[in-house]
Amino acid sequence: MTGKSKTCEQRVNCCRCQHFYITWDRQFPRGCRAYNFKSAALPSVVVKQSSGTTCLKFAAKQS
Repeated sequence: MTGKSKTCEQRVNCCRCQHFYITWDRQFPRGCRAYNFKSAALPSVVVKQSSGTTCLKFAAKQS
């Protein structure tokens, strides 16, 4: 056992996703092109809160 919780292991890092972007909107500075929304929190957190599942559209950025 590693001591990490399940949520920590399943957390999606939006900063490493090709769909994540920064907006010019001060109230909603983070966005997701895959789900087509902007939010104050990280998009993966919003997806988890609204659907109850982790983000299914995560696609790692290409180096």
